[in-house]
Amino acid sequence: MSAKSTWIISYLKLSNMENYANCCHIAMDKRRNVLMWILYFMSEFCLSSNQVLRIGGIFETRENEPVSVEELAFKFAVTSINRNRTLMPNTTLTYDIQRVNLFDSFEASRRVCDQLALGVVAVFGPSHSSSVSAVQSICNALEVPHIQTRWKHPSVDNKDTFYINLYPEYSAISRAILDIVTFMKWKSVTIVYEDSTGLMRMQELIKAPSKNNLKVRIRQLPSGSSDARPLLKEMKKGKECFVIFDCSYKMAAELLKQLMSMGMMTEYYHFFFTTLDLFALDLEPYRFTGVNMTAFRMLNLDSPVVSSVMERWSMERLQALPKADTILQNRIMTTEAALMYDAVFMVAVASQRATQMTVSSLQCHRHKPWRYGPRFMNLFREARWDGLTGRIVLNKTDGLRRDFDLELISLKEDKNAKIGVWNSFTGLNLTEARKDNTNDSESLFNRTLIVTTILENPYVMYKKSDKVLYGNDRFEGYCLDLLKELSNILGFTYEVKLVSDGKYGAQNDKGEWNGMVRELIDNIADLAVAPLTITYVREKVIDFSKPFMTLGISILYRKPNGTNPGVFSFLNPLTPDIWMYVLLACLGVSCVLFAIARFSPYEWYNPHPCNPASDVVQNNFTLLNSFWFGVGALMRQGTEVMPKALSTRIVGGIWWFFTLIIISSYTANLAAFLTVERMDSPIASADDLAKQTKIEYGAVRDGSTMTFFKKSKISTYEKMWAFMSSRKNTALMKNNREGITRVLTTDYALLMESTSIEYISQRNCNLTQVGGLIDSKGYGVGTPIGSPYRDKVTIAILQLQEEGKLHMMKEKWWRGNGCPEEDKKEANALGVENIGGIFIVLAAGLVLSVFVAIGEFIYKARKNSDIEEAFCFFYGVQSGQLQRHPSISSSGTSLSTDLESGRLLGDDLPSR
Repeated sequence: MSAKSTWIISYLKLSNMENYANCCHIAMDKRRNVLMWILYFMSEFCLSSNQVLRIGGIFETRENEPVSVEELAFKFAVTSINRNRTLMPNTTLTYDIQRVNLFDSFEASRRVCDQLALGVVAVFGPSHSSSVSAVQSICNALEVPHIQTRWKHPSVDNKDTFYINLYPEYSAISRAILDIVTFMKWKSVTIVYEDSTGLMRMQELIKAPSKNNLKVRIRQLPSGSSDARPLLKEMKKGKECFVIFDCSYKMAAELLKQLMSMGMMTEYYHFFFTTLDLFALDLEPYRFTGVNMTAFRMLNLDSPVVSSVMERWSMERLQALPKADTILQNRIMTTEAALMYDAVFMVAVASQRATQMTVSSLQCHRHKPWRYGPRFMNLFREARWDGLTGRIVLNKTDGLRRDFDLELISLKEDKNAKIGVWNSFTGLNLTEARKDNTNDSESLFNRTLIVTTILENPYVMYKKSDKVLYGNDRFEGYCLDLLKELSNILGFTYEVKLVSDGKYGAQNDKGEWNGMVRELIDNIADLAVAPLTITYVREKVIDFSKPFMTLGISILYRKPNGTNPGVFSFLNPLTPDIWMYVLLACLGVSCVLFAIARFSPYEWYNPHPCNPASDVVQNNFTLLNSFWFGVGALMRQGTEVMPKALSTRIVGGIWWFFTLIIISSYTANLAAFLTVERMDSPIASADDLAKQTKIEYGAVRDGSTMTFFKKSKISTYEKMWAFMSSRKNTALMKNNREGITRVLTTDYALLMESTSIEYISQRNCNLTQVGGLIDSKGYGVGTPIGSPYRDKVTIAILQLQEEGKLHMMKEKWWRGNGCPEEDKKEANALGVENIGGIFIVLAAGLVLSVFVAIGEFIYKARKNSDIEEAFCFFYGVQSGQLQRHPSISSSGTSLSTDLESGRLLGDDLPSR
């Protein structure tokens, strides 16, 4: 060891002893100064081939921290440089350390003057802003570099020409935080800051709402106290789930404990800490809580060089301070210590490039600057170094660190995962580690989820058993099977709980929610697996998976009583109007046929074919025969009277075609009307319900169906909601079971989901679905907003759908004994009640024919009596004439023949 080194070591020991004594007596200070001057000149005198370079450090002491972390890192860096001669082979680095009280800027000014009098190439510290300003003004005046490793508010006038800060530049940090919020797609965020400097670091985020439609809420931690639980309670009540904490790592450690005690360490919260030392804390108690916790980190722990330095730091710190900083895991190096370590190495790099540089003793009261100060300052700003905090490049104008990388670290169950890197120029870049964390099942393994549900057949039902059941074994149903399949795919366990108020979830006039939706909003439950309809209003307050079942609103109503065909049901295939039109058509055609037959000459014929010279002609189409022709064609029987003329044949052909269609249509419908039991329902659609008030109708209170009608703008549905809201006590049901009972016992129609109607009608043949679907929607698994489970559950549901398991589960729980379907009924044998009317018509026809025959007999008898009287009269006349004219006797045969033919011979009598 050289003589100069021996004297330096002796000086350092003496200086350290005096520093720890904190002697304030003026006489002792003078003696110490004289002694330091003697040692300085002796070291200069004994200087050989090795050069000694001195740096000064001013560190603040606290009551609970006698030696600061920066001071330990300062000494650790000097020791490392002197041990490794590759960086400074011909130079030995020494240091002078001065300790001052916190907030004592006057003491800091006096200590820096003492160090400058000794001759230092750079001054490190202190950390508090008031002391920093005092030391900085002295360094600027004497042109000695002043190096900082903590965040400091930038000067307005930018006159700190000899100021260097290795801590990342504040505006870049602000931009990094804004980029993270944008990447996370947060719509609202709460900023919780410890002191006023936090607002400076958040200025870009605070200005973001005007640009990014972001809702920002700002809160301050209580000053003078580390108990933030009242503030956290208020945040929890306000559903502030996305929070940025701007505080020191020590305050962060306290906040984590209090967040755990407040029940806010869940997967529904996302906390971002601006401290760069969050992952230096012991985070093991929070690793398996599922909480989303991210922060920046400057130390690249993946580097072998950094890991080696960390190991040596941990060992030396364990020896120096065995009981200090128990909140840090394995006494890991903090960012402040790493920045101090890199700053000392930057001095070594800059001094290595400086040749023929001498360190002068500077006096504060003389204001004579160091002549090599500007040169050394330029060398420092031009220096490049790959340190513990990454590549160090300083801005040549202001000496700030504007080019740097921040690793984005997220807390995971197995490790602290690096999900991205933020660069001050390129912004946020995701790394491959982000892809490794997308495994859908890893984050849910061995996690117990609270599942809220509601009793609703066949989704969730109490299991029937002779034994007393507990826990999840109490229930069965479609939703329980779905939950079991999701658990098998994602690997989680679950605890099923019934919703406390027995409601699905609806919003009242004050905007407050109830039911399962409320429990998801309050994070009481992790999942809602139930027939919970995906709606717009619910989607705004909770998240839904993809639907596991699609459906719509329909009407549940009791089946109407069947009506058997009547005695005259054979008339039902045609309406009364058609029957009347057919009768009128028959009469009209008969009249037209009669008129045309009379008009056409081809319908007249000679009744005596043997006497062609006879002038007597006849026409068969009398009015009665014309009507008989129409009736015969209508009955498909025909008549003996047939048309001969072309005109009459046209009328007959058209009438035959008409009767063909009518009879065919009648025959086609006759079987259905005689064999099928008719079900006449008073309503057939929602429009029918809206148009009447006799049948009362409604829905389940506070359900999605009620919400649909409440929010609908369609006039029909608005009218229906007005009806239901005016009769809330009777129209709105507490649950589906109460509504079904009401439908069966009273004249009531229940509006509900089609899947539930399908299940109910399969088990109760007295109920049926009326009309089609009013809307189209789906059932989904509900989760709180921002829940990490939603996407995983969605993927699992899609997998079950592709495998056909969702269909099999529905078939399992919906299949019942069934009811006989109308279209599958076999034709019943016709009885008297079906076609008895035909017998009545037949009997009536027979009776009518008897009466007509009697009438004809009476009519003919009267006519014959008249003929006999006329015969007697004419016989008497003929007898008188024969007595007077014997020659006429020869005509007796002719007279009797004429009388038999019914002709009177009045024309043959001689006129008188």
